[in-house]
Amino acid sequence: MAQSITFLGAAETVTGSRHLLEINGKRVLVDCGMFQGSSELRERNWQPFPVPPGTIDAVVITHAHMDHIGWLPRFVREGYRGPFYATKATIALSKISLPDSGRIQEEDARHHNKHQTSRHEPALPLYNEDDAYACLKQFQPVGYGELHPLPGGAQWRYLPAGHILGSAFAEIFFDNGERILMSGDLGRFNTPIIKDPTTMEFAETLVVESTYGDRLHSHEDPLGKIEEVVKAAWQSGGAVVTPSFAIGRTQELLYYMSELQAANRIPRIPIYIDSPMATSTTHIYEEALDEHDTEMKLALHNHENPLEPAGVQFVRDAEQSKALNSTKGPMMIISGSGMANGGRVVHHLMHRLPDPKTIVLFTGYQAEGTLGRKLLEGADTVRIYGEEIPVRARIDKANALSAHADQGEIIRWLKGFKTPPRKTYIVHGEPPAQAALQAKIKEELGWATVIPKWKERFEL
Repeated sequence: MAQSITFLGAAETVTGSRHLLEINGKRVLVDCGMFQGSSELRERNWQPFPVPPGTIDAVVITHAHMDHIGWLPRFVREGYRGPFYATKATIALSKISLPDSGRIQEEDARHHNKHQTSRHEPALPLYNEDDAYACLKQFQPVGYGELHPLPGGAQWRYLPAGHILGSAFAEIFFDNGERILMSGDLGRFNTPIIKDPTTMEFAETLVVESTYGDRLHSHEDPLGKIEEVVKAAWQSGGAVVTPSFAIGRTQELLYYMSELQAANRIPRIPIYIDSPMATSTTHIYEEALDEHDTEMKLALHNHENPLEPAGVQFVRDAEQSKALNSTKGPMMIISGSGMANGGRVVHHLMHRLPDPKTIVLFTGYQAEGTLGRKLLEGADTVRIYGEEIPVRARIDKANALSAHADQGEIIRWLKGFKTPPRKTYIVHGEPPAQAALQAKIKEELGWATVIPKWKERFEL
């Protein structure tokens, strides 16, 4: 019988990864993410899943970022009863991030209703904390390199993707011997803490991400940028507010702060990790010994912990978080979310954007429609919780800190294939990035590529 793939998300957009495989009459979903960014995209989160969740037999998760797992609680609430397969570290991170997401949505709905002056229907959370805890019961761990059965006679294995802790490619073998390789998000080479992406040599069909398919990451030294910003805050007595992804980016920042301190390149200012999720995630990063690269293993062997620089304070309590708004600098506040589209960092921005001594340091991709994108594009004022907030702070970006491969790194990884895939599907990117990567693949490799549209189905 035939196999097919339908792209139910991350098609001509960066978020909402959901790829449906139909294998000999069985249905397997790879990732079940939340749409983020513009209101038009976020509206998709409220639409019924295109296929009844109860008709899907298994879900394979590539990693624990919300645009890959953020819809799982809703998916269960709408009737899915099968397993969520994931690596051990992905499950550990999901146990933190999904309840946190449910809690934030409940808080945002309450906040919206409290300040809503019109007579619209009350705001509701997409799912709540209880829904998130309920879906965690369906997770099942699968180790790297282990061949594991899938419905429809297929089997698959995970291989390290180098993106965040626990991230993996899913290499799925059909019963006819052919395979599809789902890249999830492709990481970078030579980044701290975790292993590099696995070099792949064969796949009849490839699904590859393209977040940065139209650009090369800056060769800017991330240590130099962080050093410059910390020194500026030290001199002005201001705060560095860093919207940061709790999983991956926060730990990388801590690693670099430790490195700068060890080299006596920066003054030792207070560093507040204002995110219960980032706090718990950092402990998981410290304990996931089998995921660490050589440098991280060596540091821990020497009883050094690069994820706990001098002056770091982990903030869990909401009242302590609020108290930071009246705390004078110099200091650094690292807080979620990474695109400033929710979470505690929004409150810090609300209080500190009007202050010219504040430096807002972005550390990763800012999707269209997010508060982070508006600030980076130079908005004079931004609307936060119904208020117009003047932007007098310095807005800056550490350009070299992305966890996604850039165009050159994607091409480098693709060149590892000994024979070209028959078809390569380019997903998880905005249209200009996808088009640029498609052109580059044609120019450098001559491969047949497709940019699928949302809900488009292809026979394999």
